[in-house]
Amino acid sequence: MDTKVKALLLENKGIEDGKEKELSPLGLAYIGDAVYEIIVRTMILAKGNAPVNKLHKQSKEYVNAKAQAELYNRIAAYLTEEEQAVFRRGRNAKSFTTPKNMEIGDYRHATGLEALFGYLYLKGQMERVLSLFEIGIQ
Repeated sequence: MDTKVKALLLENKGIEDGKEKELSPLGLAYIGDAVYEIIVRTMILAKGNAPVNKLHKQSKEYVNAKAQAELYNRIAAYLTEEEQAVFRRGRNAKSFTTPKNMEIGDYRHATGLEALFGYLYLKGQMERVLSLFEIGIQ
């Protein structure tokens, strides 16, 4: 692995300072999806060991467009102007895929939430991501 990439990851950052603003909203959602997934999986696994299919079923309650849209609705009032702008960029991004069996509004809100989490992660603000996640699941 490239030492520069390794150093950035160890610093809890995926890219150089300021570059997160240059990424496309779908690029931010791409990394934000992984951040969201790791938070949920860690939370589920922390509850105790279980068969993998049971763990997967539990995580599906959180990792779907409807649940992510609901989480956004719970945290919206806590977002800064900058965070709201990143969310809107993600929500309004034109995706080449269309969701099956879900509302387009939920899908867009989920993409916005993922973009926000990706943006904050890349800025090295993982504590803020966790804080928003905790507010959202309460």
